[in-house]
Amino acid sequence: MRLHLLLLSNMKKLSLLFIGILASYNATHAQIHRTETTDSANVSQTYNLNPIVVTGSGHHQRLKSTATPVHVLSAQDISEQGITTFDDALTRMMPQTSMAPNSMGSFLRLNGLGNKYILILINGQKLSGDISSNIDLNRVNMARVKRIEVLDGAASSLYGSDAIGGVINIITDQPTGDLCSVTNTTKVSGHGILTESINLDIYTKGFGSYTSFTHDRADSYQNNNLEYLKGSDTETQPTIAPFFTGYRSSIVGQKFTYAPNRRLALNAGMEYSYKITNRPETRADITGGTDYEMRYKGLRWNIGGIYKFSAKNSLQANFTVDRFRYGKEYDVETKTYAVGDYVQSKKQRSMEGELKAILGLMQGSTTIFGANYRKDYLTATSGDIHQHVYTFAAYAQHEHRFWRDVTATVGLRFTHHETFGNQFSPKVVLMYAPGNFRFRATYSQGFRAPGLDEIYYHYFSVNRGKVQIIFGNPDLKAERSHYVSLNAEYRSDLLAVSVTGFLNRINDMVVRQDVAVDDASLAMLRQEFPEMTDDQAAKLERYSLYQNSDLGDVKGLQLNVSANLFEGFNLSANYVCTYARNKSNDEWMTMERSIRNAATIAANYHHRWKGYSLHVNLNGKLQSKTYYTNYENAPGFGVWNLHTVHTFDGLKRIILQPSIGIDNIFNRVDRRIDSSNRKYALYSPGRMIVVGLKVKFSAAGSRGSKR
Repeated sequence: MRLHLLLLSNMKKLSLLFIGILASYNATHAQIHRTETTDSANVSQTYNLNPIVVTGSGHHQRLKSTATPVHVLSAQDISEQGITTFDDALTRMMPQTSMAPNSMGSFLRLNGLGNKYILILINGQKLSGDISSNIDLNRVNMARVKRIEVLDGAASSLYGSDAIGGVINIITDQPTGDLCSVTNTTKVSGHGILTESINLDIYTKGFGSYTSFTHDRADSYQNNNLEYLKGSDTETQPTIAPFFTGYRSSIVGQKFTYAPNRRLALNAGMEYSYKITNRPETRADITGGTDYEMRYKGLRWNIGGIYKFSAKNSLQANFTVDRFRYGKEYDVETKTYAVGDYVQSKKQRSMEGELKAILGLMQGSTTIFGANYRKDYLTATSGDIHQHVYTFAAYAQHEHRFWRDVTATVGLRFTHHETFGNQFSPKVVLMYAPGNFRFRATYSQGFRAPGLDEIYYHYFSVNRGKVQIIFGNPDLKAERSHYVSLNAEYRSDLLAVSVTGFLNRINDMVVRQDVAVDDASLAMLRQEFPEMTDDQAAKLERYSLYQNSDLGDVKGLQLNVSANLFEGFNLSANYVCTYARNKSNDEWMTMERSIRNAATIAANYHHRWKGYSLHVNLNGKLQSKTYYTNYENAPGFGVWNLHTVHTFDGLKRIILQPSIGIDNIFNRVDRRIDSSNRKYALYSPGRMIVVGLKVKFSAAGSRGSKR
C-alpha cells in the first residue's frame, strides 16, 4: 500500500512537472527537430517522438496518426539501455509487462493477463512453439530487431485468436545503405552472462542478403542456498536447486530480399534456434539436482512479397512454416536412461498463409481486405496427443477521415475454427485529432480458441513419488472478450504525453481445475493409466481437468510521458495501474501474478565531439507486490541501471562502440528462502558490471542504414 501511494504521488508530481516544463520548451525551442537513427555515426541525433508503426492499423502510419494507440520500443532505445534479450526489453521498458523465468520458459504477463492471451508476431506472422503454454522467447533474434510494437487489448479483428490481452509485433531490420557490412556485438556481465552476435549484410542492385548468428548464455545461480523442509515453515536444509536456471541458446538466420523495381519486393528467410538448460546434476548428498536438461529446437522459414500498384494500393502475400520441439536430454545415468539419451516431450508444427490487400479507394481512406489459413499440429508424448486443427479467416477494415480532424475505423473478422466453429470479431475506433492533440475511443472483441493441449491432454507423470494427472476437455468453449479504451494524447517533436484508461472483460476463461478423487473417479483413473501403482493410487487426492469456469475483469490506467528537454537530453516515464480479477465459483479473486502498480523511468543524454560520441542512460523499474493465489505475495521492488556507450567513428569504414554499465545499482535482491509456498517477482542476482563492444565494418556505400 505504501508503494502504491508512493508511486501514485510521484507519478502525479512527475507528470505535472513534465507538462509544465515541457510546455515552456515547446514555446521556446520549437525549432529543434529530432530524428531517430540507430546508427552510431549519428548518435548526436536523439528521439523521434512520432515514429512509423504498423501493428495498430495493419498498415504503415505515423504514431500520432494511428487511431489505435501503440507502444514502440526502438532498436535505439533498446541498445542505449544495454539490453540484449527480449525479456529485458519488455520488462525494463514497459511497466505493464512482467516475466517469471524458469526451465519451462519465461512466463510473460501483459496488463495482468498471461502468455496464452498475448499474440507474439515476427513481422506480422505468429511465433509458434510453446513450453507449458509459455512461448519460447529465446527464439527472438534481438540482433535483427528494428523495433518492437506493443498493442494493448483485444485485437482479434486483424490478428485472430490469442489476441485477447494484446499483440507484440517484432519488426526486423533490413539495412540497404551499404554494399557490404559486418557488425559484431558482445556483452558480458556476471554469473556467466554472455551475448555474442554477428551480422553480415550485403545489398546491391535491389538484392539483399542478411545473415546472422547469435549466441546467448547464462549460468544458474542461487540467491539463497536453503529450502524449507517439506511441511515446515521453520526448519531448513541446504539445496543446490537454482533460483534462476542457466542455459545456452543459439540462433542462426538467413534472409534474402529482391526488389527488381519500385513496385515489386520479394523476400525469403529461414531461422534455426537451439537452447539447452544448464542445471546442477543430481547428487546423493544434497537436494535440488536434476537428471536431465531441457532441450529446445526451432526451425522457422517463410516466403513473401508485396506488389505496389500505386503509392496507396498494394497486395501482400506471406507463407510461413514453424516447427518447434522440446524434451529431456539426460546427463545423469538412471535406471531407465543413459547419459545423452533424449526423450521428446512435445513437437509442434504450424503452416500459415496470408493474402492482404491495402487499398486507398477514396480520398482520406485506407481499406484492408485479407484472408488467412492456418493449420496447427501437436504431438505430445507426455500428454498422449497426436492432433491437428485448421483455421480459416477473412477480414476487412476501413479507415476513413470524415472531416479534417475526425477519423473512424471499422473492422470485422470472420473465423472458422475446425473445432469451435464460426467466430465474428468486430472493432470500432473513433479519433478526434485537433492539432497535436489526439482523443481516441476504442471498442473491440477478442476470442481465443483453446489449444490442442487444453482439448486433448491425457497426461500422467510421477515427480518425487507424487502423481500428476491432467485431462483435456473436448467440450470447451472458445473464450471471448470485450475491450474498451479511452485515450488522450499530446504529441510534438519535443513532447509526448498520453493517458489511457481501459477495461477488458473475458468470458468463459479456460482454467485447469482440481477435482477431488473418490472411489468412482479412482477406478476410472486406474483404467486410463494402468501404469499407476497401488501405492501411487492410495496417495492420489486429486486430478486436474480443463474447464470453462472463470470470468476475467481487467481495469487499468496508463500514463506515458516522453520529452526532448534540451539538445541531447531525453526523459521518459511510464506508469500503469492495473486491477486484474477473475471470478471462479461466484468468488472474485485477484489474478495470479498480477501487479497493481508499476513504473519505468529513463533519462538519456547524448553529446558528440569530432570523431567521438557519448551516450549515458539511467533507467529504473519500480513495481508494487505481485499477487499469488494461495501463496505468499512477492514483495515490490525498485531496480536502477546505468549504461554508457562510447562511439568512435573517426575511421573511414570502421565504427567502434565500447560500452560499460552497472545493472541493479542498489543491489536489490529477493533472498527469501525457497520453498513451495514462496513465489517471486524480482529475479536479479544483484549488482553486476556490464561490459560490451560493438564493431561495425562497412565495405562501401553510405555510413548508415536506411530504415
